[in-house]
Amino acid sequence: MEFGNRIKELRKAQNINQDELAEKLFVSRQTISNWENDKSYPDIQSVLLLSEIFNVSVDQLLKGDVEKMERIITEQTQADINKMHTYVIGMLISIVALLIFMPVLAYTTGFWFFIPSVLLFACAMYFAIRIEKCKKEYNVQTYKEIAAFTKGETLYKEDQIREEAKRPYQKVLAPILSAVIAAVVCGGILLILELLF
Repeated sequence: MEFGNRIKELRKAQNINQDELAEKLFVSRQTISNWENDKSYPDIQSVLLLSEIFNVSVDQLLKGDVEKMERIITEQTQADINKMHTYVIGMLISIVALLIFMPVLAYTTGFWFFIPSVLLFACAMYFAIRIEKCKKEYNVQTYKEIAAFTKGETLYKEDQIREEAKRPYQKVLAPILSAVIAAVVCGGILLILELLF
């Protein structure tokens, strides 16, 4: 028997409708409907509450569906990892294009370099915001955490504590280092253009 059918049967056995169950679990009725139709699965907190409400063990509630739930969670995580890779590539391309073309356009077109520069900057910011959203959702901020996440791994508890201690320093140092690198690259490109023309 599938998880959704199990919830439906337990709910009906206790004469609870979907709205009442949703209220007890602090979710919407649509969420209960999705669970019962096997369109989605509840999080751990909801599973624990369901076991209390129906007075059954978590094992009885999930019997046979744990592997399926793990596979779905793994697939969702892998999809997010792939999205993050795409966002990183998009941001890098935007930044590299901005660094290369901004000095060239500024030198050759004058004030009009501003328009494509703003567009490239907007693209880079869009990808950066999407990356930050993924990082926040999975609580990964430092390089080590991000590297582990992109491999589909998690850090040991001690490593997580160490990495969380690094976050304040990295948030200050990363923008400073980025600004220095951008200044060096732009200055180098302008110097090359001056030498060529």
